[in-house]
Amino acid sequence: MDEEAGPPFAVEAVCFDLLTALLDSWSLWDAVAAEAGYGGRGRAWRQAYLRGTSAAGDYRPYEGIIAEAAREAGLPPALAGRLLARWGELTPWPEVPATLRALRLPLAIATNCSEALAGVAVATLEAAFAVVATAERAGAYKPDPRPYRLALAGLGLPPERVLFVAGSPFDVGGALGAGMPVVWANRLGLPLPPGAEAATVVDDLGGLPALIAGR
Repeated sequence: MDEEAGPPFAVEAVCFDLLTALLDSWSLWDAVAAEAGYGGRGRAWRQAYLRGTSAAGDYRPYEGIIAEAAREAGLPPALAGRLLARWGELTPWPEVPATLRALRLPLAIATNCSEALAGVAVATLEAAFAVVATAERAGAYKPDPRPYRLALAGLGLPPERVLFVAGSPFDVGGALGAGMPVVWANRLGLPLPPGAEAATVVDDLGGLPALIAGR
C-alpha cells in the first residue's frame, strides 16, 4: 500500500468491484485459455472482456460479451462456455479474506456479472454483503452510473458516504462520476485513467481498513 495514501475516509459503508478488486479472475481466464492450447492469451481475453463491458452501456447477455472478447483475442468463442462452467473456481486475492473480516461497516458489491454468476462468485468469498448490485439487475454495465446507484439505493446512503473499491481502471472514473470516493487496487501497475486523480491508489487491499475512519 502507498504509505502516503492520505487521511482516512469518513464513510458508512464500502462497496467493492467483484471480479478484479476481490477475486483473482485473471488466473481463471489464463487457465482456461492455456488448457485449450492458447497459453499466454488469457490476459488479452480478459482485457478484451473489460473493454467490452465498459463500452456496452445497456445490459445485454454477459455470456455473449465474454464470447465476443474471446473472438477479439483470437480465441474460439466456445471457450466462453468453458470459462463460465468453472466460475466456482474463482478465488480471492490472498489478503482479501482478512481485509473483509477487519472491516466493521456494511459491505456491498457492484459487479458486471449476471445475477447467477454473481451469486456463484460471491459465495467463494465466504463473507456477508448487505447488497450485491449486478449489471443485469441495474440494466447497464459499469461504468454506466446505474449499477453504482443500485448499490447505493440498497445501502440507503448518499454516494459521498460509501467508499468504492475499484479493481479495473474503468471503474475508477465510473464510481467517481457517481459521486463516490474511490480506492483503486491497481495490482497490475496501470497508468491512472484521465480524470481519476481524486482516487487513492494502492497495490492491494491489505491496508484498506487503516484508510477508513471509525471502522
